Amino acid sequence: MIDLNTAEPARRPRLEDVAAAVGMSMASVSLVLRGAPGPSSATRTRVLEAANLLGYRPDRTASLLARRRSRLIGVVMDVSNTFHAQLIEDVHAAADRHGYDLVLSTVTHNRDETRAVETLLDFRCEALVLLGSEASPARLNALDRQLPVVVVGRPLPSGGVDVVRAADDQGVAEAVEYVAGLGHRRIAYVDGGRGAIATGRRRGYQQAMRRQRLGTHLQVIPGNSTEESGARAGRTLLDADPPPTAVLAYNDRSAVGLIDSLVRAGVDIPGDMSVVGYDDSPLSRLTHIELTTVSQNPQQLAEHAVTAVIERLDGGRTEHREVVVAPRLVVRGATAPVPDLTTPG
Repeated sequence: MIDLNTAEPARRPRLEDVAAAVGMSMASVSLVLRGAPGPSSATRTRVLEAANLLGYRPDRTASLLARRRSRLIGVVMDVSNTFHAQLIEDVHAAADRHGYDLVLSTVTHNRDETRAVETLLDFRCEALVLLGSEASPARLNALDRQLPVVVVGRPLPSGGVDVVRAADDQGVAEAVEYVAGLGHRRIAYVDGGRGAIATGRRRGYQQAMRRQRLGTHLQVIPGNSTEESGARAGRTLLDADPPPTAVLAYNDRSAVGLIDSLVRAGVDIPGDMSVVGYDDSPLSRLTHIELTTVSQNPQQLAEHAVTAVIERLDGGRTEHREVVVAPRLVVRGATAPVPDLTTPG
């Protein structure tokens, strides 16, 4: 029997070392370490204490390989997207509750989505969760024939993969209706560029403006998802005559860049101009920004995405489906009633 107080194994402790330390069979010790029913509470305490003192860590990879399961969910995220970082926390919590772990693979300026996915396949992930994927439907369908794929955030024209997304057009429309209710008529929109997500949000703005009978005030400023694009849009808006009294931005990053350029030019937010973002990211909650924004309800998105994976892997579901989560407006200090209701227009 090993003396737990003096043993200093030269190699990584093994299951048989724990069994020898407590004088039990490896099978019984394995039951405890796997949390399986059977052993008494006293036995569990002895085994777990011995494993802790020995520094024993189960060889998870070998165990899962033996069962031909990795219980790993691969997640692709854009490293520059603050909303993706927030969403990962919720996806991880949901996966953990189901006994799965995550492997993250990032999209960067020098690393595209295809390479990020290939890395996850090399790690033997059992399913993929793609955040804001820009891959073609054909590529996504081909991936889904290899393993379950869930696309988060983006609508798709066909039912080839599972989709979990917020109703982006509805979220932007709610923002338009809110600022219109504050008396704003000249409401501009800073665009998010190409892609299905940007298209949906732009369409939501345009449709809502027409429903509010503000179609003559439609103004879409070219942009993308970065702070720099918001700053450029701010300079464009400063040259407008007359400038808008409210601006909606594709996301919070763009909105923060917009606010920065406007404040530097002496524009009071929200006294002279109201600003609304999208995502309810940590940036929006900073006290010196207080950005009114649209939340995509990330906890719901994460829960639905992981549930879709579990249903495919463990529940045997074969048909694909789309889950659409209702976004919600979060009102903070960057919006206020129109500054001059007598302004023409």
